[in-house]
Amino acid sequence: MENQIFELQYAMDTFYFLVCGALVMWMAAGFSMLEAGLVRAKNTTEILTKNIALFGISCTMYLVCGYAIMYGGTYFLSGIAGGEDLVASALASKAEEGFDGGAVYSDASDFFFQVVFVATAMSIVSGAVAERMKLWAFLAFAVVMTGFIYPMEGSWTWGGNAVFGLYTLGDLGFVDFAGSGIVHMAGASAALAGVILLGARKGKYGADGTARAFPGANLPMATLGTFILWMGWFGFNGGSVLKLADVGSANAVAVVFLNTNAAAAGGLIAAMITARLLFGKADLTMILNGALAGLVAITAEPSTPTALQATLFGAIGGVLVVFSIIALDKLKIDDPVGAISVHGSCGLLGLLLVPITNSASTFFGQIVGAATIFVWVFGVSFVIWIALKAVMGLRVSAEEEDQGVDISECGLEAYPEFTK
Repeated sequence: MENQIFELQYAMDTFYFLVCGALVMWMAAGFSMLEAGLVRAKNTTEILTKNIALFGISCTMYLVCGYAIMYGGTYFLSGIAGGEDLVASALASKAEEGFDGGAVYSDASDFFFQVVFVATAMSIVSGAVAERMKLWAFLAFAVVMTGFIYPMEGSWTWGGNAVFGLYTLGDLGFVDFAGSGIVHMAGASAALAGVILLGARKGKYGADGTARAFPGANLPMATLGTFILWMGWFGFNGGSVLKLADVGSANAVAVVFLNTNAAAAGGLIAAMITARLLFGKADLTMILNGALAGLVAITAEPSTPTALQATLFGAIGGVLVVFSIIALDKLKIDDPVGAISVHGSCGLLGLLLVPITNSASTFFGQIVGAATIFVWVFGVSFVIWIALKAVMGLRVSAEEEDQGVDISECGLEAYPEFTK
């Protein structure tokens, strides 16, 4: 009877992990649609190519070496056990943890859940460098980011290893439930390094520093992408509970889903009101980024706030993202989709909000953790971008940028009937 209970718990937790991983994988479609909708029509094919190619690269690099760096295990050359051998092995290694309230699931499902997070971090970079970066330079960076840069900082955070043997973030009170810093701020840090070296799009800023608007080609697509990301986030945060097959865990999952949705709604409303006050209009792009800002802000800790607190945290993120986008434009940091503001500024916000509701964390630990992630990811990414710039160049020519990178990088247009 005990074995049967264990096997049922094992099956339910494994299935839950896989479904949540599939939801996070679907976020790749959300990023693709959001970014394709916010760039100009002449750059659509390339942004879609980057998004689907980075997903393949991310999954392969994490399989080859990323998971081993982050957690010390690998699936690249080892087979997966099955049948009775798997049951016996699971019972032997996890029964005590499972019956004591711990999560019990297939190691393969854990790998699958982790690998789609890597792709999410890399997707953040894609939008920030859009419309002027060489495709193959971006893909070369994706190899390093997903195979080394992200797994190293992941090993210091979720992996529990000491940072270069000096200090352990968990001992300092660092908590990041589902990755406001580990995934989102990391992706934004890598993107910021690339954008600084890449420079702004041609004609983006006038001689007086005034930013010129480059309207996205397809706002219905961008809105669809935001809804897809919103839905995928339930897997992103909900799956991070790590288990489902007991009353306490099921209730925790429900709370996480509730708070995730509440934060997104709060961020959306706050960004819409802020845009109306600042610009006199209900700016759809700010509204979309406001919803995402709320989602990023709650990701660091969606399990301990009340629904009201989650809504307020999301609202703070919604206000912050509008001002962050304006500030980056004043600094002439050209981010076509607002990714650095959404995932970087609001990722940091999310980390700093954790101690308000989670007594296991400390403000000191959160600040040290955020600084560790930023310094590592930004610093190493900057070096890699410099190396790529020296070897193959980062930016397309002025003529290719005018024509659109679809033709120069991919050889075909996304909307040939409409652009001819």
